[in-house]
Order: sequence, then structure tokens, then C-alpha cells
Amino acid sequence: MRILSRRTTKVIAAATVALSAISTAAIASARSSAPLWPYASPDSAPVLAAVGDIGCEPNTPENASTPTGLKCGGESIGGFDAEYATASQVEAMRPNLVAILGDLQYQVGKLSGFQNSYDKTFGAFKFLQRPAPGNHEYYAYTKHGDNEAAQNGLGYFSYFNGTDADGVVRPAGQAGTYNQGWYSYDLGNWHIISLNIECNSGAFNHSCDPSSGVLGQETSWLAADLNANHSRCTLAYWHQPTFTATGDSGSVPYTAFASTEGGAADTWWKLLYQHGTDVILNGHEHVYARFQPLAPDGRVDAEKGITQFTVGTGGEDLDTLQTGPALQAEHVVTGEDNAYGALKLTLGHDGYRWDFTPAFAAAGHDPSVLRYSDSGTGRCHGSPGGRE
Repeated sequence: MRILSRRTTKVIAAATVALSAISTAAIASARSSAPLWPYASPDSAPVLAAVGDIGCEPNTPENASTPTGLKCGGESIGGFDAEYATASQVEAMRPNLVAILGDLQYQVGKLSGFQNSYDKTFGAFKFLQRPAPGNHEYYAYTKHGDNEAAQNGLGYFSYFNGTDADGVVRPAGQAGTYNQGWYSYDLGNWHIISLNIECNSGAFNHSCDPSSGVLGQETSWLAADLNANHSRCTLAYWHQPTFTATGDSGSVPYTAFASTEGGAADTWWKLLYQHGTDVILNGHEHVYARFQPLAPDGRVDAEKGITQFTVGTGGEDLDTLQTGPALQAEHVVTGEDNAYGALKLTLGHDGYRWDFTPAFAAAGHDPSVLRYSDSGTGRCHGSPGGRE
């Protein structure tokens, strides 16, 4: 056995102490520089990120019969590039939670689609998401040479709520109760409501009557939830909008609805307005648009009106905003239809700030479209009808 001299022992001891000091300093430095999000919330107003219409259909053997133009890589579809850009933008916001505004996974929201497209991008912060479903999670898709069967929410609930060993969806979870999909939660001083408007589906018995059936059950639940709400600020979201920025859905004009779902949601608008709701978020129209504060009949109401934001810019091909008098008639303040991005809402004690900036230019558009921005502040309506 080799015996070390005292001098050698002292050198080794000194080196050990130095290494220990360096390691301790490195750990302390790493801790101090590591981002707090998402494991610790900063001491500031909570942030809710919001976006919808996201995941392109993956080019897998299961989807071999789907026309190439409808899948990831299609010429008009933002695809993975747009998905990654909007997902990275959401992460950069360091949100407390993320409202997903429907049509998460194209074309029919199969579980395999979620796993091979949506999850590769937005799955990075899945645990922060509070989703609402869209028509592509529920309805069949038989356009543009495609023919895919309706999922009636099966893939959506399987992805968010999980399944047992036999593939049976868990009865409740992140997306709410299976075959319902509506729920509410609180964030800071805000009460937030996620709704399911996919009423023209088998899960709703193809009935969009808000006074009966499954949609009637949901509407009654909404009324009870609003009656029990004592928050100063309230926000609600679902997929198809009541008021349109493109002419493809919502009210055109206000008394004649272009989509069955938009008409059904008019009942929700009336309930939400009566209870002093401040903000409504929608997707479905693949644009960004902010409306003036509106009453349910479409009148501008600066005192009690609800501000609608349409944020269907998560990655799927974009729609076209109405222009001129048509857009003005719908009371759209501003909008963007040439780029993808997510909305950031900073939720204060008695108000909010909105910020929308594009993250990725659509096909055929140069980076100058990324210069668009829309930001501002709004105040909550307070406590009408007993709300405090």
C-alpha cells in the first residue's frame, strides 16, 4: 500500500474543499438564475395565455388517405413551424394557466393525432392547460376530398383525462366530466368558465336547443355557476363565436346566425351579460380580432358590454378578416389574419391587460407582418347583482 505524505494529504484536502466550494457556488448560481416558471408563481398579477385552432393532422400511416394538403406540411397550413412558434411564445409568457379555445387537433381530433402532433408542441405545458373543445374534436370531416369519421370528443377526453388499461376514458379530469366538457375555475381575482358548444354532435344528440337536452343541462349549469360567482372579474370561453370577424360564423347580422353553434351561444351571451362578465374568448375563425364591448344584441355598450377576443391563430391555415363596412358593422376594433400567435391576458385585481403580437408569418407573407401588435387595458364591471 502506498502511503501519502502530509504535504500530499494537505493538497488533496485543499482541493476537496475548493471543489466543494465551487460546487456549492455553482448550485447556488444555478438556483438563482433558474426560471421560476412554472413551478413557482411570481409575486405579480396572474397571466392567462389563450389560443385555439392548433395541431395539424400528422402524416402517419393511419392518415394515408387524407389529402396531402390537409396534413402537416400542406402549403396553406402553418404546420409544425407555426405550432412550435406559438407554443414557444406561450412559454415565454410564463403563464399561470393556458386557455385552449378549441380545434386543438385536426382534422377529427383522434388520440393518435394528439399524440403525434399537438403533444409534440403544446404538450410541453399540458399540465397548465384548461381546454375547451372545438368542432374538429367532435364532428366528422368530409371536405376537400377527405372523409374522416366523427370522434365525438373521444380523442380529446382520452388525451386530457386519460384512460384505464382497457382504453376506457376516465370519467373526469383536466377537460371536465367525460361527454360534458364544461367547468369553471378561479385564477387570482378572476372567475373563469370553459364551455362546450359542440351541440350538433352525437354527444349532444344533435340538438342545439339551449333550453333542453345536453345543451340545456349545460346552460342550467352555467346559470347556477354565475349565480354562485362573487368574483369581481369574470371571463368565459368556448369555440364558435357569436360575433364574427370573418363572416364564416357568428351573427351576420346580429339577428341571423351563420352557424348553429353561434346562435346557441347567444343564450350564453345573455346570461354572461346579465351577470357582469368582462371578457369572452373564442376560436374557430382563424384570425385574431378584438371587438368593442358589446351587449348581446350587438350594440356597443361601453359601460356594461363584454369584450370578445377571437384567437384562432394557433397553427392551422388562416382565414380572411372582413374589410371595410362589414368589419365595422361587427364592431371589430382591430385584427390580424396574416400571422400566428397567442393572446396574453394579465389579470389584475379589478382589471386586465391584453397583449397580442404575432409569432410566425403565414405562408406567402414576409416578416413585416410580425410588426402588428394590439395591447391595452380594461376594467372589470365589479359586482352587479350581488357580485363583490
